Amino acid sequence: MHLAYPPRKSSTAGKYMPRQKMPRISRNKKTAIIIGSILVFFWWLLFSGSKRTSVHPSASKGVAEHFPTGKPSVVMVTVLDTSFPKEYTDSIKQNREEYANMHGYGTLISKVGDYDLHGSPFSWSKVVAMRHAMAKYPDAKWIWYLDQDGFIMDPKTRLHDLISDKALEQAMIKDQPVVPPDSIIKTFTHLKGQEVELVLTQDKDGISVGSFAVRNGEWAKFMLDTWYDPMYRSYNFQKAEIHAMEHILQWHPTLLSKLAVIPQKLINAYQTEKDGDQFQDGDFVLRLTGCTKGDGEKSCDREGGRIAQKWRTAFKNA
Repeated sequence: MHLAYPPRKSSTAGKYMPRQKMPRISRNKKTAIIIGSILVFFWWLLFSGSKRTSVHPSASKGVAEHFPTGKPSVVMVTVLDTSFPKEYTDSIKQNREEYANMHGYGTLISKVGDYDLHGSPFSWSKVVAMRHAMAKYPDAKWIWYLDQDGFIMDPKTRLHDLISDKALEQAMIKDQPVVPPDSIIKTFTHLKGQEVELVLTQDKDGISVGSFAVRNGEWAKFMLDTWYDPMYRSYNFQKAEIHAMEHILQWHPTLLSKLAVIPQKLINAYQTEKDGDQFQDGDFVLRLTGCTKGDGEKSCDREGGRIAQKWRTAFKNA
């Protein structure tokens, strides 16, 4: 059964309603009302002002921003594919841990499969691992990702020296196409070292994310969350997260404005020159790009074993 709506009341006075007179207010009452209103206003102003000064500026957003203290100065992140020979992955882990212990850095070494990527290629694990490192080391200054095909060859070189504000000021390549050689989107020309939040290198194909660093903080969280957006992960980029990074840097000025591209050999030298700058003795990092799981000439196990002898000797003599 439907109930009838109550009759709508008219918004205007009826034609035959008697006119009512407004009560007259004496002069003394008017003065009292004015003074009372002024007192109430000043009381409210004083009370609300004291509340505003006692609350953290970010509390209005519901979340207080955390400012890292810089301890440790660097956290090293690597994701290991355990389908590779154990001797090879153990060598990579040892390389990271010995270097980190030498300089007081933190480490986060995870494995492929540790994170639920919701069907995305395993190469996206690096992005989740970086966010994991930020949560584990909230006071770290820099988070450095180095792929499992990379070895630290010069233990005396400290990463935080290479990417200090002063060092970045001198090393960053300005007015550089983001995707060389033809990209019309270029790195900023007036960027200062202290403004840099993301440090990348390029190879002959474009942006390289096999060795890169991000300054820990709210901007880094925003960048990593943007990069890991389901839209980019589901899009059929030929090189998955690499091409996704190139896309967001060219289409999002908020990200491009904090990018420093530095010479590849500083943190990302390759074994051969066909793909980028070739490693030479004395360089900081060597990456075995293109090495395979098998037993052939290009197997990571074979090449990694040869390289392991060199880095262990360098660490012993450091």
